[in-house]
Amino acid sequence: MATMYYEKDCDLGILKGKTCAVIGYGSQGHAHALNAKESGLNVIIGLYEGSKSWKKAEEAGFKVYTAKEAAEKADFIIILINDEKQKKLYDESIAPSMKAGKTLAFAHGFNIHFKQIMPPPDVNVVMIAPKAPGHTVREQYKNGAGVPMLICVHQDADGNAKRIAMAWAAGIGGARAGLLMSTFKQETETDLFGEQAVLCGGISALVKAGFETLVEAGYEPESAYFECFHEIKLIVDLMNRGGLAFMRYSVSDTAEYGDYITEDKIITPEVRENMRGVLRDIQDGTFAKNWLLENQVSRPYFNRRKAIEAEHPIEKVGEQLRSMMPWLKKNEEK
Repeated sequence: MATMYYEKDCDLGILKGKTCAVIGYGSQGHAHALNAKESGLNVIIGLYEGSKSWKKAEEAGFKVYTAKEAAEKADFIIILINDEKQKKLYDESIAPSMKAGKTLAFAHGFNIHFKQIMPPPDVNVVMIAPKAPGHTVREQYKNGAGVPMLICVHQDADGNAKRIAMAWAAGIGGARAGLLMSTFKQETETDLFGEQAVLCGGISALVKAGFETLVEAGYEPESAYFECFHEIKLIVDLMNRGGLAFMRYSVSDTAEYGDYITEDKIITPEVRENMRGVLRDIQDGTFAKNWLLENQVSRPYFNRRKAIEAEHPIEKVGEQLRSMMPWLKKNEEK
């Protein structure tokens, strides 16, 4: 069983008196910055000139600079912008300020693991990866709680890298829930696989296939939406509370029996082999290479699929039905 660390194991003082620069003020950026600031750390924001987040960050009480200026001023720099934009920003705005004694941090290991960003050997390189979206990180902190986080050390230049990473995690609320030591390799590969095979790609494909199967068989789209889409949250909430066993305890015996007899019909040996193929593409860098190339040519496949998916009937039916559910939260801005 891996060791978990909590607030009692962390020393926030190692970052007191230091300047901490959060580069980016989106979903994760605003959460890290606000939580750390409210924990007593000196936080500044680094953005590109003309960023729509500039005014928003200033209104939240932060001093805002260009990314280059913020990196020059900071002792601790955490990059919280999109993976595909990080290399260019690092090369142009952050690399010139990477001097001995500084710490460079990430919330995802993509650019370090796939060698897009290669910091000099005399700086600390760490990761603090919340296992939740930024808005949840912020919400849980405000409620006096936190979300679990992974802590990783890629370079320990001064012997304090782990302590610094744990201090930042404590400052943003993660040590309230628990910190798990990992590696850049493990975090990156498992994160990408989980997103593609289960959390985004897998679930999206499964709900659409279930919806389409019912509609093709003549059932009302509204009924298909409720059964194959809406109720996913109910089931996942039960899993989250008590695992698969609690979910099965909470549903009907009929549903549990259907679970057992159908699992192998949906997740066939061929599907499992496809999953292994997805993992191989992540491990050998094929996915990273393809994603970076996709961005270099203005995302033709990404944009085409995004437009197609927006027109799927499940989106149209869902939008109509969700408008009848006032208890659902409105979409939050990233």
